[in-house]
Amino acid sequence: MSDYTLPGTFRLDRSRSAAVQVYEHLRELIVTLALPPGAVLSRTDLAGYFDVSVTPVRDALARLDDEKLVEVFPQHATRVRAVDLSSAREAHFLRLSVELELVHTLAQRPDPRLAGRLLDIVARQEACLATGDLASFTAADMAFHHTMYDAASLAGLWHRLRDGSGNLDRLRRLHLPLNGKARSILEQHAEIARAIGDGDAASAQSWVRQHLSGTLSELDALRARYPDFVLPVN
Repeated sequence: MSDYTLPGTFRLDRSRSAAVQVYEHLRELIVTLALPPGAVLSRTDLAGYFDVSVTPVRDALARLDDEKLVEVFPQHATRVRAVDLSSAREAHFLRLSVELELVHTLAQRPDPRLAGRLLDIVARQEACLATGDLASFTAADMAFHHTMYDAASLAGLWHRLRDGSGNLDRLRRLHLPLNGKARSILEQHAEIARAIGDGDAASAQSWVRQHLSGTLSELDALRARYPDFVLPVN
């Protein structure tokens, strides 16, 4: 691995597809910025790290290439790509469209227990923010949205959307520590939960629109602060 070393060790689950596990692990490292843009990924080194042949590594890298998270050079090394804004914008548009309808549906049949579960997650995020644990804060952020999809019996849709959101997620990771972004997420999550519990679909949709639009509105600032992470618009 040139310049970057994969953290820790990896234990392969022999009951699952090796290519899927390699893909999942590398994607997580890229999305969390543990592997930054420009990191060189050697197929031989990856095969040794994951204790697999080169074939599942090649298959995993091809999937990551399709998602515009890496760039594969045939017969040469693979590099982690900078954030592709076109991909991020497409993921944002799709997620916003879906979640506007999602919270409308949930608010049409208000469930105080769902609102309570969502507010419990907000409280967990508050505790993470208080200790500066942004990794757990982000995990709770995902849990908040996943809980809404589950409540609407749309768990499969959640996973499909997540599969295409790698570049958007990287932008959100870059934005999270800046300008009170984490604090605004807490406020927006709480308001979404309350609106769903109150059966106020219009308010829930308004808060979702505000919640999901913040990062893309800060693109110029993010590009200026992280020029190596964000590709210019095509």
